Amino acid sequence: MSGELPGWVVREAKAEDLPAIVRLLADDALGATREQIDAAPDPSYYRAFEEMQRHPGCHFLVAELNGELVGCMQLVIIPGLSHRGARRAQIESVRIARSWRGHGLGTRLTEAALQMARDQGCILAQLTTHRQRTDAHRFYEQQGFAFTHLGMKKRLRTD
Repeated sequence: MSGELPGWVVREAKAEDLPAIVRLLADDALGATREQIDAAPDPSYYRAFEEMQRHPGCHFLVAELNGELVGCMQLVIIPGLSHRGARRAQIESVRIARSWRGHGLGTRLTEAALQMARDQGCILAQLTTHRQRTDAHRFYEQQGFAFTHLGMKKRLRTD
């Protein structure tokens, strides 16, 4: 990583990080419609976090700058049969605090996650991003990601 940033740390999330994580997830037009921000996060966030911690290969990373949580990302290591049994990394829920966007923190968080994926034997990293997030598309392309596939989703539940 080029240049040092004193006070910068990437680490695995802890349950006590959930209020800040939920605020980050809700801090854009799309997230605001899906996340619930209250004084304390809904218990469903804690249940999901506990399940993620039990899931092998599932990591939820947070980025701190001088003790302030300023970014987050989910990284899931997926074993597979294609590519001769290769592992791949799935990246989701990437957010940088609005006040810190454009300062290189997203790049640093992404680099840390990609190194973690390499260290766990992944041969490629993949992600999905909503088609409305054009700033995110530019960011990911700058990180070396390319639009190589079409993604599709189907909602299975409405609750």
